[in-house]
Amino acid sequence: MTAAERPAGVLFDVDGTLVDTTYLHTTAWWSALRQAGYDVPMALIHRSIGMGADKLLDHVLGAGRDRSRDAQLRAAHVALYAEYWSRLRPLPGAPQLLRACAARALRVVLASSASATELAALRRVLDVDDVITGATSGSDAKETKPEPDIVEAALAAGGLSPDRAVFVGDSVWDVAAAGRLGIPCVAVTCGGTSRAELVEAGARAVYPDPAALLADLDASPIGALTRPAAATHS
Repeated sequence: MTAAERPAGVLFDVDGTLVDTTYLHTTAWWSALRQAGYDVPMALIHRSIGMGADKLLDHVLGAGRDRSRDAQLRAAHVALYAEYWSRLRPLPGAPQLLRACAARALRVVLASSASATELAALRRVLDVDDVITGATSGSDAKETKPEPDIVEAALAAGGLSPDRAVFVGDSVWDVAAAGRLGIPCVAVTCGGTSRAELVEAGARAVYPDPAALLADLDASPIGALTRPAAATHS
């Protein structure tokens, strides 16, 4: 089987990329930290969204903190964030983008680090289970982003190899995780990270939201997965 004959697909981060959750996570973490007596600016928390909870707490509280309270902080964040589940909405063009990728015979994989129950809520919001090849949850990764564990798990879930995949995310941590496996990352700014930061992190292309990526899909790095290789001449 030639490289072009092997399956190709797109790995999608979900929070902040497909579903409008970044600022809800920021508010939930801010409230959880306040409940525990930590006064952390929301801007600092927002800069950490996209990391796993362990690395987020390292980032906002310092790696030398008292870790005995981490489980309490994570549980408080989960409970506070769950209050928003009924109000979650897909970002512009997200369901249509996933369907367009599937229509081009690309495997669509949700590369999420959310818990299984939270992922189920996100999938209900997107309402595209009929075109999803596979999905991951936080239990599929030993280390959280920017480590590439969840991206590796998503590749396995989709039966894909790094050279036949593109990752779509919204944070510098997404770009870093994909880059460690040599997977090109297309980024969106709808999670609140600027174009300049995403480009500096190594994103191959940056769009405002899934709708903008959909409008440029065939010319994007995703479109390159479906274009025939250039003919060679003797």
